[in-house]
Amino acid sequence: MVVERVKATLGIERAGHGGTLDPIATGVLAICVGAGTKLAQFLLADDKAYEAEGLLGVTTDTLDRTGRVVGERPVDVTRDAMLAVLERYVGEQTQIPPMYSAIKQGGVRLYDRARAGEDVPRAPRPIRIDRLALISFEPPRFRVAVACSKGTYIRSLVADIGEALGPGAHLTELRRTRSGLFTIDQAVPLDRLGDAVVIPPHRATGLPSLTLPGPLALQVLSGVQLPVTALGADGLSRFQLVDEDGRLLAVAHPQAGRTVYDRVFPELQPGRATT
Repeated sequence: MVVERVKATLGIERAGHGGTLDPIATGVLAICVGAGTKLAQFLLADDKAYEAEGLLGVTTDTLDRTGRVVGERPVDVTRDAMLAVLERYVGEQTQIPPMYSAIKQGGVRLYDRARAGEDVPRAPRPIRIDRLALISFEPPRFRVAVACSKGTYIRSLVADIGEALGPGAHLTELRRTRSGLFTIDQAVPLDRLGDAVVIPPHRATGLPSLTLPGPLALQVLSGVQLPVTALGADGLSRFQLVDEDGRLLAVAHPQAGRTVYDRVFPELQPGRATT
């Protein structure tokens, strides 16, 4: 819905998003337009930050307030107990994705299997929680600020916190406050899309930027795998290449001393269409 609305408001044909939001979530959603849609895969890989509210004592099948209540337990949780549990969830760990998620298993979305009454085993996935801070604690409700890696399910995190405390919990509110470089302060509400300022692609990736003179820029656009040393990319795991006018040429990474292009952007050069 958001992508279609952006396309209609801005009068463009190509648009995509840099990371879906849960149905109950609000906040930052990075939208790529025109040739910038090629950057979506890199924005999906960005870290995220959220503010979330959980309700102790009630569990649901979707792990959030949209689901069917499957359990209720008395709540007797102290602030100190909450702080101790939150501390345990900071760092690298694994997380079991919820049944109500878009992950495919056997070619079928998990949420379709869940709606059909199935509950299938899900393999734990590696995630990272960089920050998990208690904003407010008014039992049975609590609010936390979360900074995490891509692929982290906040619904699952809240449910896990509830189980660790004893009474269980489900997610009642979720707001994404950051997606990669983009923060809630930069976000434009849907009803003000006409006021949106399109950010140039080279400013959206957050990658180290290397500026190339004309001859090297032409070789990049032709797909020539230049030596990493010729680009000054020694020691970088991924980087972006721009021309002398600041236009994005490519996103690349080194391999065996050569430059491997993840994406090349000839559309951004003069005389090329960008929408």
